[in-house]
Amino acid sequence: MASPERGADEKWVMVRPLLAMLVGVLALAAMTGASKSARAGSSVCGSDVAGNGGYTYAGHQADTTGHGVRATISAVRVPEVAGGHVAGWVGLGGPGQGPNGSDMWIQAGLASVPDLGTFVYAEIARPGRTPELIPLENDVPVGKSRRVAVLEMSKRPEHWRVWVDGRPATKPIYLRGSSARWAPIATAESWNGGQVACNRFAFRFERVSVSHGRGGSWFVFRPGAHFRDGNYRLRQLAAAPTNTRTSRELAHNGPAPYAFVAASN
Repeated sequence: MASPERGADEKWVMVRPLLAMLVGVLALAAMTGASKSARAGSSVCGSDVAGNGGYTYAGHQADTTGHGVRATISAVRVPEVAGGHVAGWVGLGGPGQGPNGSDMWIQAGLASVPDLGTFVYAEIARPGRTPELIPLENDVPVGKSRRVAVLEMSKRPEHWRVWVDGRPATKPIYLRGSSARWAPIATAESWNGGQVACNRFAFRFERVSVSHGRGGSWFVFRPGAHFRDGNYRLRQLAAAPTNTRTSRELAHNGPAPYAFVAASN
């Protein structure tokens, strides 16, 4: 993994690599899946300029730790994936973020790989194990959103579930020492598959929220660290209101906060 380089609007941030097709594209053909996250590095159009393994990012990390993160995510246009994958996801944890500096994380979102449509996935990394990829839904149309959440369970500390459109999509997942440890992340990601590949994407994030309690105590996501590699773009659509809890009252004619678009050029 590479260390992020500071830009005019960037801060030091830890992101973890979305599982880099460890299961291979052939294993995804029936249902799909893909991803992995890494520290945000500085590179252009998916090239491995900074020695970051071909991973590039455009997104945000919350300004506080939490017990969960959620967002309504959609692909704004058809992803163009020349190699590897692109994804828009929410999650917590990262490389070195588990017990005794082990790798541990949980994430969920939308992703695309070459010659396949956009799909919903979850990924879990436990200390000492290969990250586990869980395909959840394939062929999500462009412009169609999915409400994705990663949340610690109310009565089972350090146990997490992924939710899609208000329904649990995974069994309880035990991550030792994870409770209230991590600052949630919402980001788009590209991996070039080890090639000099130029992937193009645009993901829209709305209602990005952080849970301040186990089981769901949702408040508007407030970005702390930002990361934006190469010439990627982050466009804010709706800022987090001051001292305002996420609720139905925040739904109005415009995008519901916190909202942004992360896109390649």
